[in-house]
Amino acid sequence: MDELKNIIRDIPDFPKKGIIFKDITTLLADAASYQRMVDLLSHRYIGKKIDKVVGVEARGFIIGAALAYKLGAGIVLVRKPGKLPSETFKKSYELEYGTDTLEIHTDAIEKGERVLIADDLLATGGTMAAVVDMVSSMGAELVECCFMAELEFLNGKNKLPADKVFSLLKF
Repeated sequence: MDELKNIIRDIPDFPKKGIIFKDITTLLADAASYQRMVDLLSHRYIGKKIDKVVGVEARGFIIGAALAYKLGAGIVLVRKPGKLPSETFKKSYELEYGTDTLEIHTDAIEKGERVLIADDLLATGGTMAAVVDMVSSMGAELVECCFMAELEFLNGKNKLPADKVFSLLKF
């Protein structure tokens, strides 16, 4: 895993002073590394009968779509408000300073479907906790929340179901 971790670059003071941003675009741009990451993540879920992969805006789309393809599953998008054209289910959640809202099409997931939620990075866990609530309220069976990387020091995992979190890379 070190070869993948080492490709992700640190950007100091982005998006604000004191933050060290983990820039995954370097991994995504390297064909062999991107393929290896997708292969490693998808291997975990082969044979788990995943019906849908939920990709969280925006980088979760990149990982979610690749996983859905490899697993023979559908891809479902969770987006910011006003980006989906049909009827949506909305979920607002707390941020450090204020709130945010996510949406999913009301007909995107059927009751009982086995769902994998994918995103690029687990940080504080607030966004993913909101997505887990949305998917659960739609009657889906949550298989797992999977991440390309996790910032362990932020303890985002604590906001999610304990046995339903997998991160390929940990920082």
